[in-house]
Parts: sequence; C-alpha cells; structure tokens
Amino acid sequence: MKSILIHGDNIAGLKYLLNEKNLKGKIDLVYIDPPFATGVNFTITDGRATTISNSKNGNIAYTDTLKGTDFIEFLRERLNLLKELLSEQGSIYLHIDYKIGHYVKVMMDEVFGIENFKNDITRVKCNPKNFDRIGYGNMKDLILFYSKTTTPIWNEPREKYTEKDFEKLFPKKDKQGRRYTTVPIHAPGETENGKSSQPFKGIFPPKGRHWRVNVETLEQWDKDGLIEWSSTGNPRKIIFADEREGKRVQDIWEYKDPQYPTYPTEKNPDLLDLIIKTSSNNDSVVLDCFCGSGTTLKSAQTNNRKWIGIDQSEHAIKATKDKLETVEGDLFIAKPDYEFIELTETMPSCQQRLKSSGQKVLI
Repeated sequence: MKSILIHGDNIAGLKYLLNEKNLKGKIDLVYIDPPFATGVNFTITDGRATTISNSKNGNIAYTDTLKGTDFIEFLRERLNLLKELLSEQGSIYLHIDYKIGHYVKVMMDEVFGIENFKNDITRVKCNPKNFDRIGYGNMKDLILFYSKTTTPIWNEPREKYTEKDFEKLFPKKDKQGRRYTTVPIHAPGETENGKSSQPFKGIFPPKGRHWRVNVETLEQWDKDGLIEWSSTGNPRKIIFADEREGKRVQDIWEYKDPQYPTYPTEKNPDLLDLIIKTSSNNDSVVLDCFCGSGTTLKSAQTNNRKWIGIDQSEHAIKATKDKLETVEGDLFIAKPDYEFIELTETMPSCQQRLKSSGQKVLI
C-alpha cells in the first residue's frame, strides 16, 4: 500500500480506513498527540507557532476548548476506532498533558485493558521555568504506552553509555586498558542432580543457589580468560564495556520541543524516531490521526515505514506536506509517494476527492 494523508475529521478518517481501506488489524503503531484540553486557540503568525498562549493575532491552527468529560469522551470514541485498526502486535503511544493525563489513563485502562499498560513515560519538554505562581515549575508532559495484546513488536532500544556510566558500571581495567566489571556466576535457587549443581573446579554453588550456566560453559569461560578469581578463590564472570550495546532506556525521556516551531505543539523528531524504531518494523504501518505538522509521518518515512496521517486543519495539512517534501542531506532521495484524500461533508456515503502523485481522481 501507499502511505496516506487525509484532510478531514479524524472520526470520519478512521472509519474510512476501517470500511473503505479494509485496514482493520493492519496498523502496528499509533502515536497521537491530541489536544491537551487547555481551553485556548493555537495560532500561526508569519510562519511561527504560538504554543502556550491564546494569542488573538495570526491564523488559528486549531482550537483546543473541550474540557472534562467532553474531552475524555472525545478521546474514547477515537481510541475505540484505533484499537480496531491496531494489529495483534500493535502498540499505541498517547502524548498528553500532566493535568489531564491521570484521567486519560483510567479511560485507556478500560479501552485497552490494564494488563496491556506498559509505561507512563515522563517527557522533559523544556528547560526549568520561573513562573510567578504558587507551585513547582512544570518541565514535563506524559506519554501513555499500551499494547493491544501481551506480545507487541519490541525492538529493544539502547542508550549509549556516558563517560560517567563507564566509570560507574565498568570500574575495572585489564592489562590492555579495557574497561570491565564482574558479575556472579550463580543465581538463586537449587537444583538436585542437575548440570547447574555440579562442581566447577572443585567448587559447588553456594547453598540455595545454582550455576547460571552448565559447567562445560563455565570451563570454556575460564579457558577464554572470562572468569576472574578473587584472592579467596571466588569466581566471577567478566563483562567488557566495549561488548555491551549500551544501557536500557528508562521511562524518563529528555526530548525538548523545537525552539522555533512552525506549528503548535510540534514535537522533537528524535522522540518519534525512538518510538517508531522500538515499536514497529520495516514492513509496519504507522498511524497518527492528529498529525499536526507531520513529524510522525516524516519520521516513519525516514525509517522506511508506511504511514497514515489525518488532520482537519488546513494549516496542519500544509505544514505536513511541506515537511514531507523537504529533502535533507541527500539530493538523490525521491520525495515520498503518497495518496492524498480530502474527505467531504458526505463522507458517510463514501464521496471524496483523491489526489495521488499529482493526479486528481473523483469518486
């Protein structure tokens, strides 16, 4: 399939994907950054976005005025449709403000099942602030991560070690100057008459424990110089820093917003790269039904995924098209080939205008 960009209400767009494109159960990853129930209009003036005020100048990019139960039900209706579109190995990441996030999580527990809740990710969005108000400065928002089932796509992300990490985690050096640490070669639990309870170099595992691997493997490690013996004769496995891929990514992410956004709530592309690489594969389809400036779609395109974007704002569609058609670095990279669909008021009767590869098709 081609990637798809839809201009229109996202409820109509999601139903179109289900009923006309037959994409039920075909989407591996959903990332959405819906309105945060701030109660303000977000504007664009001279190509610059207003992201935290309700400026009366400029063109309104979108209006964020739903509150309370209206906002929760607005999201619930869309999440139910997104769940239908998700594959059995699919995941959804919902980016939301800290003021409303706890209510949204309760609702998502109902829609996706609390057993499929994976993480409440804290995203550090800006530098410390000095607002004149009672309360601590807010530097974060939330990303709620759910899977459709207990077996989602998961490409384990790794973060590079810093120099401090190396010094703390790999405090020792061998004769060649390679940093390393050591770990026990035994683990909790006893086995009776098993290979992991046999003696190694005349030593049995401590009481209540067993060898992590069989004795033959321990012998090979020792032969290869991968066992360090203490002065008291205690063996430990050597782990070299340069053989590790990096440290596991935790649930606090620092991906600050662009300093000069061209669209309100524009997100850091590195944030989307991490999510897309982790929770989708090369043959996956990535969906964002609040696509805004198109950062999700651009990241999916860059990472060789098919994508689907939906937004009802003309400013969003223009910003998305501009971003998709901007080629950075390699002039020989072809511009993305995608299908553009503009939904009309008569969408339920399946009338729409398609634009694909510069050609217009009326249906």
